[in-house]
Amino acid sequence: MDLRTLFHTATPVIGVVHLLPLPTSARWGGSLKAVIDRAEQEATALASGGANAIIVENFFDAPFTKDRVDAAVVSAMTLVVQRLKNLVALPIGLNVLRNDAFSGLAIAACTGAQFIRVNVLTGVMATDQGIIEGQAHQLLRYRRELGQDIKIFADVMVKHAQPLHSPNLATAVRDTFERGLADGVILSGWATGHPPSEEELSVAASAAKGQPLFIGSGASWDNVEQFAPYVNGVIVASSLKRNGQIEQPIDPVRVSRFVEAWQRAHHKIQELNRANGNCRGSVSEPLPTMVVHGQK
Repeated sequence: MDLRTLFHTATPVIGVVHLLPLPTSARWGGSLKAVIDRAEQEATALASGGANAIIVENFFDAPFTKDRVDAAVVSAMTLVVQRLKNLVALPIGLNVLRNDAFSGLAIAACTGAQFIRVNVLTGVMATDQGIIEGQAHQLLRYRRELGQDIKIFADVMVKHAQPLHSPNLATAVRDTFERGLADGVILSGWATGHPPSEEELSVAASAAKGQPLFIGSGASWDNVEQFAPYVNGVIVASSLKRNGQIEQPIDPVRVSRFVEAWQRAHHKIQELNRANGNCRGSVSEPLPTMVVHGQK
C-alpha cells in the first residue's frame, strides 16, 4: 500500500493514545468522562505536536483477555474514537488489546477509523495471557463482510510474547505479508518502551521488500536517526509522555521534539540518496548500512 494515501506522508509518525482503564477492567475507576477527557487531551497534544496519525489503545486495561474483550470495552472505545474523530483531523486507528482485532475492525467500521493494529495475525505466540493463535483467515473475511477498506497493520514477534517455534524473523515478515495479507508489518522490542535491534530491523526491512514496515516500540528522539533508514513509519508512545513516564499524559512539547528528530533523520536519508545518485525520495527500501553509518 501507499502510505501517502492514508497518512499524507510516506514516513508517518503515529502517536498512541493510551486510554485510562475502561469499564469491566481490573482498574476501572468508574468515570467514563475521565477517560474521554484524558483521551481528548492526548489527541490534541499529538495533533498540535505534528503527529501524522493517532492509534487508540485500551492500554491500561491490563491484565488483558487474550481474545474478545467485554462489550462495555467495545462500547467505550467506540465512543472515545467518535469523540476524537470530531476533535482532530488526523487518521485514527485502533488496537484492542490483547488481540481482539475483530472488535477493532467493528469499531473502525462504525466510526470511520482507518486502520487497526493486530498483535498476532499469523502464527502462534506464548504470552502472559496464554497461547494466542493468529486468525488471519477469519479476520480478512470479516473485513470483506464489513465492506470497509480498513488497513491492517500486524506485529511480527510481538512484544511480551515468545513464538512456539524456532523464530525466523525474515520468514515471519514474509508470511505476515504474503499469507496473512497484512497491509503493513510492525517490529517491536521485547517489551513496551524497548526498541528492536538494528540487526532485526535490517532483516525485517530486507524481508519486507519495500512494503510498509513500522517500528512499534522504543523509538525516541535519541535513536530515530539510527532506525529511520530501515522503516517507513513509527508508532510511538512512551517517549512522548511527560517526563518519559508511561502513566503520565502526552506532552505536546515532547511530541514536537520527536517529530522534528524524525523529520531530520529522513532529510539526511534523502540527502544521502541524492549524493549517491539514488533519488527514491522515501524509505521504501533500506539504505545499505555502509551508506547510512559509514561502515564497510
